[in-house]
Amino acid sequence: MIQSVKMITALGTPLTAEEDLHVTGMEAQIHDQLAHGINGFLVGGTMGLMQLLSDETYRQLVEQSVQFTKGRAELLVGVGDTSFVRTRDRIRMVEDLSIDGVVVISPFFVQFGQEDLVDYYLSLADLSSKPLFLYDLPQTTGTKLEVETVLKLAEHPNIRGIKCSDHFVTIRPVIDSLSEQFRVIVAQPHLMDVLLRSGVSEHLDGVYILVPEWIKKMVAATEAEDWVTLSTVQRDLSGLLSFLQSFSAPLFSTVTALMNMRGIPGNFAPRPMRALTAHEQVLLTEEPHVQKIFAGKSISPVEA
Repeated sequence: MIQSVKMITALGTPLTAEEDLHVTGMEAQIHDQLAHGINGFLVGGTMGLMQLLSDETYRQLVEQSVQFTKGRAELLVGVGDTSFVRTRDRIRMVEDLSIDGVVVISPFFVQFGQEDLVDYYLSLADLSSKPLFLYDLPQTTGTKLEVETVLKLAEHPNIRGIKCSDHFVTIRPVIDSLSEQFRVIVAQPHLMDVLLRSGVSEHLDGVYILVPEWIKKMVAATEAEDWVTLSTVQRDLSGLLSFLQSFSAPLFSTVTALMNMRGIPGNFAPRPMRALTAHEQVLLTEEPHVQKIFAGKSISPVEA
């Protein structure tokens, strides 16, 4: 029996030319996801570039996300910063809003030991009025949440789960050791078909903003145990990801172009990230996986 599938989109943050929140773009992005059956959002995560936003833009991002979601999807908010007091202040900034949890990436810039991280997370969990989720992304932070650390932190009643963007083998012992009450949400966009088929049912990634149609197909295929369709969509998703990772333009600038092609306005690449050149824009529209996204659709790019 296939467990109910939970797909959580790490939303991008559309910005105006002045790098304020592009409210129309945020509303369009959320409605696009909801229309394709996405049942969870992470706002201000890695895709949302919280650390690059002004405090006022960040606050508005969360407030508007609450308003546009209207309880139709789980809403998690990234609050992790470089120190205890900075993360504490972000929790206080958002916890009075109607959100379902706060997500805390391991602190970055300065490297901390595992005992430091245990104290950090336990102290934040004590003060937060919202459920707290760990976020393991050592490729970016330079700090790994070790299995023993996660197991210890999972004993705290307000630490409800972990979003793991590291290799799946590093989180597998946690899945095997803990009950279903501790959620393990994986970010493995290249392995979704394998993991869904094996019963790993909670997934989160930023690429979902670009292809909610494909994610909807993957959910339907999993629930129907249609493994051929699931594998077919996975090949397309992996091909798109490989292209995005190897393309000459900055990732978030490419995301901006694709979102604008979807009719969602705003700039998802804050300065100093450059925009695509005219030549890169042509190459993007000619790429086979990009053409698959928009097959049968009318493309009317909007201005960022």
